[in-house]
Amino acid sequence: MVDIEAIYATFRLLSGPSTDTRNIKPASMFFALKGPNFNGNAYAQDAFDKGAAYCVLDDEEYKIDNDRCIMVPDVLTTMQTLATHHRRQLGIPVIAIAGSNGKTTTKELIGAVLNKRYKTFATEGNLNNHIGLPFSMLTMKQETEMAVLELGANHLSETERLCDIARPTHGLITNNGKDHLEGYGSIENVRKGNGELFEHLKRRGGIAFVSTLQKDLMEDAVGIKHYTYGDDKAEVKGRIVTSAPNLEVVFKEKSGEKEYTIKTNLTGAYNFENVMAAVAAGLMFGVDETDI
Repeated sequence: MVDIEAIYATFRLLSGPSTDTRNIKPASMFFALKGPNFNGNAYAQDAFDKGAAYCVLDDEEYKIDNDRCIMVPDVLTTMQTLATHHRRQLGIPVIAIAGSNGKTTTKELIGAVLNKRYKTFATEGNLNNHIGLPFSMLTMKQETEMAVLELGANHLSETERLCDIARPTHGLITNNGKDHLEGYGSIENVRKGNGELFEHLKRRGGIAFVSTLQKDLMEDAVGIKHYTYGDDKAEVKGRIVTSAPNLEVVFKEKSGEKEYTIKTNLTGAYNFENVMAAVAAGLMFGVDETDI
């Protein structure tokens, strides 16, 4: 049985995680992941030589005779469990972003808005799958006050699995589109797969951000605590002033009178909902309208 508490106590003293000996961080914990064509265990000595402090291995053949090899049944499962444990210790709000299109843009916008008030962590690049997500989570510093995590999936049950790792308190689905149909099999399954985020929030009493412009998402959010953004029916109302050359929008809260203008560096009306999602997240967490 893996003693996650003991591994975590060691991890806390180090610089962070590493999974690739080509860019080992000094004083890091190296996770020897396996793939169809590689075995990270074989690179344990290389990891030590390049500055790793500890190596997490699951293949006895490559164990090195020192007290800095941590043997576990499965390295990936251990990394995922450690990431969840780390997230629990931080005890912070976590916003998970799923959907077919616009996840990375929305993540960056929400992260930028929340960072005006909180020390906010946002997933780097597109580290959003069952390997990238836990690795990214393990890079969160102790002083982190808010996290925005992107969930990338291409088949049923994968978003649910990622939610089990990230344990989001809040969530957002950008849209349901014809992405990854080779994995999902149908647009109905795309909706069901993305909807696993809402199901997770429902079970755990979380809150969803929902665009009133997405009829299917409004339907799927029934029975879940939610905060809406989008058109005049939403709690955070917005409209496009112009979309070319750059998108400019106006927003206000439903109960408010004053309108605020956002001039973005984004192009295209399709970014309107991404911007409004960031506005809604900012307002929910008390970011001043002018800072948004």
